[in-house]
Amino acid sequence: YPRTAELEQRCIRMLADLFHAPGETTGARTQGSSEAIMLGALSLKWKWRERREAAGIPTDRPNLVFGGDVHVVWEKFCRYFDVEPRIVPLKPDKYTIGPEDVEPHVDENTIGVAAVLGTTFTGHADDIVGINDYLVELKRQRGLDVPLHVDGASGGFVWPFLYPHSEWDFRLEQVRSINVSGHKYGLVYPGIGWLIFRERSDLAEDLVFYENYLGKRDATFTLNFSTGSAMVVAQYYNFVRFGRDGYSYIMHTMQANARKLAEDIAAIGDFSIIGAEDAEQLPLVAFQLAHEQSFDEFDIAAQLASERAWMVPAYTLPPNADHIKIMRALVKETLGRSLTTALAQDIAQACETLKQKGQVHHTERARVHTNTGF
Repeated sequence: YPRTAELEQRCIRMLADLFHAPGETTGARTQGSSEAIMLGALSLKWKWRERREAAGIPTDRPNLVFGGDVHVVWEKFCRYFDVEPRIVPLKPDKYTIGPEDVEPHVDENTIGVAAVLGTTFTGHADDIVGINDYLVELKRQRGLDVPLHVDGASGGFVWPFLYPHSEWDFRLEQVRSINVSGHKYGLVYPGIGWLIFRERSDLAEDLVFYENYLGKRDATFTLNFSTGSAMVVAQYYNFVRFGRDGYSYIMHTMQANARKLAEDIAAIGDFSIIGAEDAEQLPLVAFQLAHEQSFDEFDIAAQLASERAWMVPAYTLPPNADHIKIMRALVKETLGRSLTTALAQDIAQACETLKQKGQVHHTERARVHTNTGF
């Protein structure tokens, strides 16, 4: 409706400013980052096709480059919309991607490169600056203008407040679009996501439709039409209520609690923490067993769920690191210091129990649904 549509546009303008858009831009409210990614990638494909058709060259073999650290929605997009996925596999000691990983996969049929700000698996970011610099040099040397989309589903509401001087957004020349989830670190209930373009021209006009069903002529650029406005209102309320200072305070509190949890888990003596303490990361703790035990991370997850009702996901990493098992504790604003202390104590107790009884029986493990859960 007209008034909630105006609130949506205000949120888009605030996010564009937060992400350092250089001027007038556009975007859309979505049901979550999955829809935002679908729309952003569709625009990449449409813009690539426009450039190819204008040059009179074939448009039948588009490809999209991204790492194995992405959310499954990127593979969904490629399958649903007939785009070749060029997936950079992870390595046992490297869980994000950089320019050296992307370079072998980019060619004239590449509609874009996707980089992740805060991965689902470990919470770290791809080398977005390095990938951008490579794409800038590619444009200068070969004339290939390959855009960069930043998947900020989780990190888009974290990096601006925890790492304000870190360049990952529209300050980088090739970053043309960014998605972010309001229902992750935007502090709103599911489901709401946002897609922000660098400039209006980065949105393929053929994807925009115009209607006047609800009292005024309006543009629509979403896969869903009918959707509730409550989460848009909630997002706008949070922006006005908390402001930059409020979001910064909340993010720093979560980070402090996450670091204390990491310290407590490391002190148990059975685990190694993934990533350096001073690394740019989401407020979470990714950890794994440091030594061979009679049980594994999936047993710990099952033990925590059955004894203490903690849902701490255990999972394997994507290819070619899929033999590596890790666990992850996501620290949100509701997980205060007393709860992080209790969680660390319960993890320690679960390890002691498993050392005495061995692996959890497969029927017990089957009752606990374990994956990234994020």
